Amino acid sequence: MDNLLPLLSTAFAFLAGYFIFMGIFPSRFLEEASSMKGEKDTMVSLIKELLIKKMSVKLKKYMSEKFELSVRKQLIMAGEPEGLKPEDILSMMVLSALLGIAFLTLILLMLGKSLTIAPFGAVAFFLTRLWLRDQVKKRHFEITRALPYAIDLLTLSVEAGLDFSAAVGMVVEKGQPGALREEFSILLSEMKMGKTRSVALRNLMERVDLLALSSFIRSLIQADKMGTSLGKILRIQSTQMRIERTQRAEKLANEAPVKMLGPLIMCIFPTIFMVLFGPIVYKFIS
Repeated sequence: MDNLLPLLSTAFAFLAGYFIFMGIFPSRFLEEASSMKGEKDTMVSLIKELLIKKMSVKLKKYMSEKFELSVRKQLIMAGEPEGLKPEDILSMMVLSALLGIAFLTLILLMLGKSLTIAPFGAVAFFLTRLWLRDQVKKRHFEITRALPYAIDLLTLSVEAGLDFSAAVGMVVEKGQPGALREEFSILLSEMKMGKTRSVALRNLMERVDLLALSSFIRSLIQADKMGTSLGKILRIQSTQMRIERTQRAEKLANEAPVKMLGPLIMCIFPTIFMVLFGPIVYKFIS
């Protein structure tokens, strides 16, 4: 057990440094650097073109159909970040595993220890999928926050006399920039290309796969089938969305004290006990 302490300390120090760097310099730092000298001149672009794209061509034939469908769905839900494809994700997973194994091997050589590194390589292999899942969660959270405002704007546009296509165009033009606005822009483009309202809405529901948005879209499709007034349905959905937002805020507020117990017990209480009882214990020992 004592032999593992230096290895674990080094690994945790590396992870801490990585997360601190990502917290201080987020992804927009790389985007700004890319815009200064051109995307092709950045290190990120070089890695993407020379490593990921080259590996993607060779690894594509080893990719199963189930894996491709699963990753493609996640990429669509995440908004297709950086224009990545399923084979690019597989290349990133393999590259992550190789870098993880190489890093741990270097640490073991420096410490003069021997340890099985296969589990660490497997963990590093799935880090890319965790990153992709995190991108989906971030996009869903962004859409959830922007949805009530978009529904209110859609409701006001329809009640003002605009048809559904013009109301969606108003949301695209006047709405808040973000993922939901992009999805409504795609919805508007599909309707302009000749797709029916129901088909375009179903495509939007399948792309995002978010419960709140899916419930809203199903009500619109049902109103379209039954011939119900669209303005009335939108007003009901707007009110319901506002109530759900209030309930969600109350739920998060009630969860905050429970979530604070962990840092209090693990970090703050031990420090307080050391300050209060440390001198007393030291006096008894000495």
